[in-house]
Amino acid sequence: MPDIAPVIPEFITVHLGAPNSNAQNVTVPFIDYIKNVASSEIYPTWPENALRANIYAQISFALNKIYTEYYRSRGYDFDITNTTQFDQAYVQGRTIFADISDIVDDIFDSYLRRNGAIEPLASQFCNGTTVTCEGLSQWGTVTLANDGYLPFQIIRYYYGDDVNIINNVPVESVGESYPGTPLRLGDVGPDVQQVQILLNAISTNYPAIPKVPTGAVYGESTENAVRTFQRIFNLTPDGIVGRATWYKLINLFTGINRLNELNARGDVIFGLSLEYPDALREGDTGQGVLTLQLMLNLLSEYYDTVPQVAQDGVYGPSTTSAVAAFQRAYGLPVDGIVGPLTWESMYNAIKGIYIATGRSSEFTTAPASVQFPGVPLSMGARGNAVMTLQNHINDVIPVFANIPTVNPTGNYGMNTRTAVSELQNRMNLPQNGTTDEETWNGIERMRSQVLRGSDAQFGQYPGYDLREGMQDEVRGIAISTDELTGRPIYSIQYMLRIINKDRELPGIPDGIFGPQTTERVVIFQTENNINPTGIVDVETFDAIKIAYDEDFFTDN
Repeated sequence: MPDIAPVIPEFITVHLGAPNSNAQNVTVPFIDYIKNVASSEIYPTWPENALRANIYAQISFALNKIYTEYYRSRGYDFDITNTTQFDQAYVQGRTIFADISDIVDDIFDSYLRRNGAIEPLASQFCNGTTVTCEGLSQWGTVTLANDGYLPFQIIRYYYGDDVNIINNVPVESVGESYPGTPLRLGDVGPDVQQVQILLNAISTNYPAIPKVPTGAVYGESTENAVRTFQRIFNLTPDGIVGRATWYKLINLFTGINRLNELNARGDVIFGLSLEYPDALREGDTGQGVLTLQLMLNLLSEYYDTVPQVAQDGVYGPSTTSAVAAFQRAYGLPVDGIVGPLTWESMYNAIKGIYIATGRSSEFTTAPASVQFPGVPLSMGARGNAVMTLQNHINDVIPVFANIPTVNPTGNYGMNTRTAVSELQNRMNLPQNGTTDEETWNGIERMRSQVLRGSDAQFGQYPGYDLREGMQDEVRGIAISTDELTGRPIYSIQYMLRIINKDRELPGIPDGIFGPQTTERVVIFQTENNINPTGIVDVETFDAIKIAYDEDFFTDN
């Protein structure tokens, strides 16, 4: 899923059958698709406010499938199906009702969004008579409209007071994010750079994936990192980014980003067992449900029987099924309700995953954030706060296309205003070019994620060879492995010290790759049948890490 605000697509591709069926795909204008769905799902004789509420829900439902690439990320070549078991009704060639057509013309560039989210609301609905659900009741909207409810009041009645209608959304040509052809050794360009950025961001939580340089060139280090990623997630380890690998990268990045957003708000995953939100069950909504869904999706990466669920904060049937699947796998009473025992079991399972993947210290320490200066910064402002803002903008914008760097002069000029406005767009904030507290804190969070993404974790190959003459950035004296993030030379020296603790080779953990470190590396390479160059390439680094792990776990 992209990390930018949604747009209204010009076209949508509909599969005329169940997802796995051998049915025809049709690509039609999005506005015509919504007119068809509305004419198929609801009646033109209903009150206008009921029609509008239903059509808002239908638009948002379809946009959520497109924006999250729900089907394309699973290997399909379409955006949505026409089967009501999975999606919403679309009847190829049907007659469109005039009244419905007029309403769609008026509101097709709108969608529903929950506060704090970027993606369109996955607005589930049902007819409310023969089928009921936790979302909108189509026939129920008629009763509400007859009682005088306006469209947005009907929407909030069913989806909650934290759902808003977003209007005047731009209409653009939208294709799938996958570049169309596999990326492999020797390729160059922005798609390669995106893969590298995704790998580095994901490797913060999965240190077995080595860091790679983000130079838009698909070199051997990128190929090796892709292979490692593919092995972790049970993909063919060929080092080539095909469709399956591309979408797994995007899905993992999205999930980790969501967890980091929760962490930034203080809801640290490991602390949640002490903050049990009382029993959660079908029909519940809110932050507790969203956290549960994030936990389920993380568990689904490691337990095949636990399905992925939509991260929408709504405890619907799919969440119930996923909870039941987890309970079944753990030998718990299978009731689909998250009581204390189920919550604690999920917590312990996630903790086990974190430990098994080298993530037991939870999220790594982020680069220090600078506190908002207390007053908004805008055109004409000057001073150290402006210069700090400009430097932090320059830390962030290499991740995004089409945002130029700004000269850190301490003067809030047009270039700074433009860059802030573009970043506000990425954060789904009002694009006024003024750095208020929300914008400042958003830039600080993005900067933290970008800088953390480039830091090698302890025991993680940094993406480049280590050799004599190099040294780590000085960050104080490291006293434990948790403090070695971003310090690969110190990490190597620390591991060699542990490996050699019973010998006359204590190592020199000072972060400086000098002659004595070269000597220790040569000795290790010689003893382990590696070409004794004194250079720590990926082969030597991995061998040192394996030897360290064996020694460490033997002692513990």
